[in-house]
Amino acid sequence: MTDQKPCIICVAITGSLPTKANNPAVPITVDEQVESTHEAFEAGAAILHAHVRNDDQTPSSDPEKFARLKEGVEKHCPGMIIQFSTGGRSGAGHERGGMLPLKPDMASLSVGSNNFPNRVYENPPDLIDWLAEEMRTYEVKPEIEAFDLSHIHQAAKMHADGRIPQTPYIQFVMGVKNAMPADKDVFDYYVKTVERLVPGGEWCAAGIGPAQIKLNEWAVAAGGHARAGLEDNVRLDKETLAPSNASLIKRVVDICQRHERPVATPDQARAMLGLRQAA
Repeated sequence: MTDQKPCIICVAITGSLPTKANNPAVPITVDEQVESTHEAFEAGAAILHAHVRNDDQTPSSDPEKFARLKEGVEKHCPGMIIQFSTGGRSGAGHERGGMLPLKPDMASLSVGSNNFPNRVYENPPDLIDWLAEEMRTYEVKPEIEAFDLSHIHQAAKMHADGRIPQTPYIQFVMGVKNAMPADKDVFDYYVKTVERLVPGGEWCAAGIGPAQIKLNEWAVAAGGHARAGLEDNVRLDKETLAPSNASLIKRVVDICQRHERPVATPDQARAMLGLRQAA
């Protein structure tokens, strides 16, 4: 079929945890990140999900680093959607939203707390509301990172009361240890929940570690969108390290081809997500 909805592919290039000891291809410096993003962009990624790092590879929330990354991606990846992470590993409190005045196209927004492998991922209501307000102020579209069913319900509530004015874009995150496993029945129920609570809303899925390829397949087959990259998974298989972010994006492109779904261009992705067109 040629009239199937295009699939938006997001590349999560770095994250806060993987280091070059885990995989030498993990991009750490801004220059490495721009180069890796460009390769993934050429492979088919329309969205960049971005974290930044210090020189010692530890997580950072430095707005200056985000600014340089944004500038480099805008130069080398024309039209690509830039999504900054406001995740909790790289800062605390309002520090997590310090880069939002840079006006990226999107930013991640976790609307509830959950367990991570060795800690609680804390997202208290007052911080959630502040981050959402900053995103409204700077016209940044949130991507809701749903680690739990309650997060989908909370996103729908925030949309209904105006805290998230745009139709939410909801990403299911599955496979995090101590959080939601990659379970197909749960995945199917998530899809139905979005369709019921956020009519017309688009959704995406991200799988952690070996769950990445599984979630890519489920999402593409079900008409959603897909995320891949070295932030979530540093391997092609149990024995093989992924040589690049682009190699993980190419796997998603192959899945799209099998399911006869076109890969969304950045302009198509912007239109589907209600984003302003690139300058």
